[in-house]
Amino acid sequence: MPPANPDSPAIAEDAFGAHLARTQAALPPAARRVARFIIENRALTLASSAADLASRIGTSDATVVRAVQAMGFGGLPELKRMLAATLAANPATPAEAMRRSLAEADEEAGRAIAIAIEAQREAIEAIAAPEAQASLRAAALALHPARRILVFGIGPSAALARYVATLLGRAGRATRTLDASGIALADQLLDLGAGDALLVLAYGRAYREVATVFGEARRLALPLVLVTDSLDRALARHADVVIPARRGRARRVALHGATLAALEALVMGLAALDGERALASLDHLNDLRAAIAGGRQDIG
Repeated sequence: MPPANPDSPAIAEDAFGAHLARTQAALPPAARRVARFIIENRALTLASSAADLASRIGTSDATVVRAVQAMGFGGLPELKRMLAATLAANPATPAEAMRRSLAEADEEAGRAIAIAIEAQREAIEAIAAPEAQASLRAAALALHPARRILVFGIGPSAALARYVATLLGRAGRATRTLDASGIALADQLLDLGAGDALLVLAYGRAYREVATVFGEARRLALPLVLVTDSLDRALARHADVVIPARRGRARRVALHGATLAALEALVMGLAALDGERALASLDHLNDLRAAIAGGRQDIG
C-alpha cells in the first residue's frame, strides 16, 4: 500500500521515496523502468500524462498505468496527488538544495554544469508537453481581455516579474509589477480593480504576500494565472489557470530557465491574439529609441 494520506499535514519525502524503491524491486523489468523514471523525475511526472511518460521512457501508456498500479496506487492521478503533497510539504532550504546539488556533482565543475544543463533540458521538455502547452494557451486566453496585467513575483522571482512586464509592455499591454515584500506590497495592491488580471509567479508554501494577492483577486473577481511547480494546493486551486514550470529537479538548486521560457511563450501567445496592437507598440518603441539616439530634440 502507498504511504499516508497525501492530505495529511506532514509527509516525509524520504518515506515516500523508500516506498517507491521497495515496490520497484518487485516489479517486472518494463514496469521497473517506469518506477525508476518516476523516482528520478518526480516534478516532471507531475506535469506529464501517461502518454507523455510512455514516450519519454520508451514504452506504452498501458505499461505506465500498470506500473503505477503495481506500485500501490489506484492510478496516475493518485500518484500525482501524492507527489504534489510530498514536494509541497518538504521544501528544501537554499542551503540544503545547494548541498544536495554539490553532492550529486561531487563538487566537480564540469559535472555540475552538465547536471544543470540536463535539468534545464528536462524542464523545457516538460513545458513542451501537450498538457503544458494547453495550459499556456488557456493562460493567454484568460489574460487577453484584461485592460491591465499585474505581474506578481517577489524574492528571486521579482526579476522575472519585471522582465515579463517589460515584454508585455512592448506587446502593447498595460502592465505593472507587484514585486514588494511585506507591508510595502499593500501600496502596490491599492489600485487593483475591474478589468485587471494577475499573472502570479509563486512556489512552495502559501506565504503571506501570495496569499494576500490571491485573496484580493478573489475579492475583486479578477482572472488569475499561476506559474508554479509546487505552490500549496489549497491556494493553487483558486487560480483560473496553472502553468506547470519546473525549477530544476526536486530538492535541488532552483533553476529558472523553464519558467523564463514559459513566460516568453505566454507573451508570444498574447501578441498573436492582438498582432496589430503588438506591432504598433513595437513601432512606437523604435521611434522612441531613434529620438533618444538622435540626441536633444526641439520641443518648441
